[in-house]
Amino acid sequence: VQLVESGGGWVQPGGSLRLSCAASGFTFSSYHMNWYRQGPGKEREWVAAISRTGGTTNYAGAVKGRFTISRDNAKNTVYLQMNSLRPEDTAVYYCKPAMTDYWGQGTQVTVSS
Repeated sequence: VQLVESGGGWVQPGGSLRLSCAASGFTFSSYHMNWYRQGPGKEREWVAAISRTGGTTNYAGAVKGRFTISRDNAKNTVYLQMNSLRPEDTAVYYCKPAMTDYWGQGTQVTVSS
C-alpha cells in the first residue's frame, strides 16, 4: 500500500490550496477515504471523509464550508480543496483509507502572513 500526499505549501491567510493523495496497492474504489491533519504541538485530528463512490461527504466543524473533499476512482486519487485558509489550518495533512492503519508521509500546509 502506498499513499502519496502532495500539494501543500505556504499560503497567506484567506488563500487556497488543493491537496492530492495518490493511492496504490489496494482497491481504492472499495474504501471510504479520509483526510487528517496534525498541527504543531497538537494531536492528529480528522478533517473530512468521502464515501466509496463520492456521493457522501462529511467534515469536521472547524473546516466545514471552507474545505471540499472529492475523489477520482479512475485515477485512484482523493483531493482536498482548501479555501479561506486560516493560520490555525497550519498542519501536516494525511490521507487514510477508512478502517485501515495505512498512512502516507503527509504534506505540510503553512498559513501565515
